[in-house]
Amino acid sequence: MKFVTKACFGMLLAASAMSTPAFAQEEEASGPFTISGGVSAVTDYRFRGISLSNEKVAVQPTITLTHESGFYVGAWGSTLPDTPLYGKFELDLYGGFATEIAPGTSVDLGVTLYSYPDHTNGAGPANYIEVIGKLSHDIGPVSATGTVAYAPDQNSLGSEDNLYLNLGLGYAIPESPVTLTAGLGYTDGSLGALAPGGNYLDWSLGASFAAGPATLSVQYIDTDIKKSGIKAVDTLFDPTVVFTLGFSF
Repeated sequence: MKFVTKACFGMLLAASAMSTPAFAQEEEASGPFTISGGVSAVTDYRFRGISLSNEKVAVQPTITLTHESGFYVGAWGSTLPDTPLYGKFELDLYGGFATEIAPGTSVDLGVTLYSYPDHTNGAGPANYIEVIGKLSHDIGPVSATGTVAYAPDQNSLGSEDNLYLNLGLGYAIPESPVTLTAGLGYTDGSLGALAPGGNYLDWSLGASFAAGPATLSVQYIDTDIKKSGIKAVDTLFDPTVVFTLGFSF
């Protein structure tokens, strides 16, 4: 088995690329800076259609510091199954610049370092970097976001790169705390090691309900990855329903 397959299989079990909080966040202004943050619990940590928590509950805190100019830095984390290569926790450190370029249209360009503080060095390299660009446009209560995420060649990715494309839609029901969501993504490269040819599609349909600082959401998630015949592997990308309960502060 090539190293890229071994590395990516472990990564799909216990890591992720760019992850974002699945709930609204309150903001606290301090001069030109704004602090936002929160914590959520998910019934299954799914990333791009694949379970990274081995279908177990995960806890995911986050915090972001944003300057009024549009520059931001932050951290996001998640509990993981305990493995020598990734340990028990993923810590994503990110920074970038976001701004509105026209009424209802915004761009977000950033870089994320995915790190695993308690992983065993002898198990091989784990940390990696991804560059992410997003373009969003709002039409009334409907919001569309296109995402391009690129991870260049790195030792932890088996010296191969990875490209991820995603189109997400959100519809905030007028005069209601309910938002409907849908997403379609495409992975091609080292992070698609579980799929024949290293590429696959993922998609999701969901809804969220906001009540003060709390948000409850539900998502149906699936992929087009073909079954391998190995149950322990196939269950990682079986279609599933994921519930998320988040609190902002």
